[in-house]
Amino acid sequence: MGRSAQGDPPVLIQGGMGVGVSGWRLARTVSRAGQLGVVSGTALDLTLARRLQRGDPGGDLRRALAAFPVPEVAGRVLRRYFVPGGIPEGSPYRPVPRLGLRQSRALDELTVAANFCEVYLAKEGHDGLIGVNYLEKIQMATPAAVYGAMLAGVDYVLVGAGIPAEIPHLLDELAAHRRGEVAVTVADGDRQPVAVEPRRLFGRTLPPLPRPRLLAIVSSHVLAAYLARTPRTRPDGFVLESPVAGGHSAPPRGRLTLDERGEPVYGPRDEVDIAKVAAIGLPFWLAGGYGTADGLAAALAAGANGIQVGSAFALCRESGLDPALRDRLLREACAGTLRVRNDPLASPTGFPFKVADVPGTLADPAVYADRPRLCDLGYLRTPYAKEDGAVGYRCPAEPVDVYVRKGRPAEEAEDRRCLCNGLLAAIGLGQHRPDGYAEPPLLTLGQDVGFLAELPEDHSATDVIEYILTGARVRTA
Repeated sequence: MGRSAQGDPPVLIQGGMGVGVSGWRLARTVSRAGQLGVVSGTALDLTLARRLQRGDPGGDLRRALAAFPVPEVAGRVLRRYFVPGGIPEGSPYRPVPRLGLRQSRALDELTVAANFCEVYLAKEGHDGLIGVNYLEKIQMATPAAVYGAMLAGVDYVLVGAGIPAEIPHLLDELAAHRRGEVAVTVADGDRQPVAVEPRRLFGRTLPPLPRPRLLAIVSSHVLAAYLARTPRTRPDGFVLESPVAGGHSAPPRGRLTLDERGEPVYGPRDEVDIAKVAAIGLPFWLAGGYGTADGLAAALAAGANGIQVGSAFALCRESGLDPALRDRLLREACAGTLRVRNDPLASPTGFPFKVADVPGTLADPAVYADRPRLCDLGYLRTPYAKEDGAVGYRCPAEPVDVYVRKGRPAEEAEDRRCLCNGLLAAIGLGQHRPDGYAEPPLLTLGQDVGFLAELPEDHSATDVIEYILTGARVRTA
């Protein structure tokens, strides 16, 4: 299948999708096939805690925690969350500490351990490449999350949904177990640091770590050039993402215009000048609509090192999606009835977000209307400066009156979806409320699903890889 040599950049990067969709099983399968398998680093603290409360069927998480380099930290995580046999079906999950500018020790330990476990399991039993994908917008989690992945020997860190200018230096510091920090934007106030201090957290010094390569996920050649200008901000490569890719997209440049379906209109200013990115001299991959043999051929012809593929892997057997939801997406996509819209309002981040219109999910207006508005997980909430100088936190998906009391207009909260709860429900880890209410899922996917016509009905990750690489060889021979 065209294995990439360990020191060579991969041809195919598997996307780091959603919350838990790109889990360790998928990433390990892709890596064993010689390409770059990527785990999603979003909310791994919460997914670890909930899976431990489910009893950790198969014992994989406990096996990974047993390999954690500081056993007493792993022991505290187990004692806090592991439930032998699992909690009763329909019971509420125990909460985890929420992100903030001043992290608790318990949250740092959980975050570091969770990211370690996911990467450890993805790398277990082979010598292939594994990456981890983070959202730059979830800044308050980044230092501890990255450190945990590095403790497990992650090979690549991919960062999108923002400007990852501080990540190269963060990787340098954490490789030496020095304090690693990023500056968090505080609305109406000064940026404030959030850090992880390995020696203070563990009470000991560990051997130096290999520094992973950093790929910045960008949608603009201007941003690529900005990041590459100095060694302190320069990544090791880029993923150039088009607006059709799943999850979040960069908003159009200039004044926002919507088409007849209510989706943002992208124009010439939003097109990445691939030649200008190539002139920077760093490796790059193309993403969003390139997940076919012809797409790879076109990317290589444009000077790219390869492509990043998301949706085809999100719908494969090794995907972390709830199997019943995956089957529904496949059936509707194959029947030509699936609509994935680029919703400018769904995400609390303000970025357009791809939402699969599937009845019974949070995309359904009736389901959305019935859901009590609340923000109890808080990964996408933002800090702001209060009038008294203290820092508060707000999210457009929280109750509208609460959001307004925090100084923002009600219209900003209109039609916002709770991505945190919805994406967790999409992988079978949705919260059950004490009153019996179960969080509905929210599904995201890329807008190009034409690849399904060339794949088996119930395809695997290796089917995706073989289809793309074998076809590309035929076309580029």
